[in-house]
Amino acid sequence: MSDDRSSPGLGEGEQESRGSDVRLTLPARPENVAVVRHVLGAFAEALQLPDPVIEDMRLAVTEACTNVVRHAYSGHEADDQNALRIELRPQPHGMLVVVEDRGRGLAPSPEGGGPGLGLPLMAALTEDLQISHGPGNRGSRVAMSFAPVIEAA
Repeated sequence: MSDDRSSPGLGEGEQESRGSDVRLTLPARPENVAVVRHVLGAFAEALQLPDPVIEDMRLAVTEACTNVVRHAYSGHEADDQNALRIELRPQPHGMLVVVEDRGRGLAPSPEGGGPGLGLPLMAALTEDLQISHGPGNRGSRVAMSFAPVIEAA
């Protein structure tokens, strides 16, 4: 797939990934959050990631996808412009997950109530969290890196 996105990831020095990337583009509807969770879980299990890491991934990615469904687009139509884009990229010791939209971008919610607990939760569950504008400075992009905790001997 070619587009104007730079490679998602943590930048220079990133090690070669293992396995194949998975990319999904789905209408930004609540029922598709469950589809993403299912694909993510199956892919992570196939990579034999530890169960605690898979559960952290499911929770953080669910939060990111739910934010897209609830806040990215105005109106209730789910067309090609109202898409939820997901990339699952295996890493040598974990996985990078990117959630993108081309919606209204990073701004306070018009519904008021202030920021929720989603972003702090995602930060707590990930090894690294990067939040930026989406491709072409439109929408939002959340890149989350997950890796098992390796205990010292």
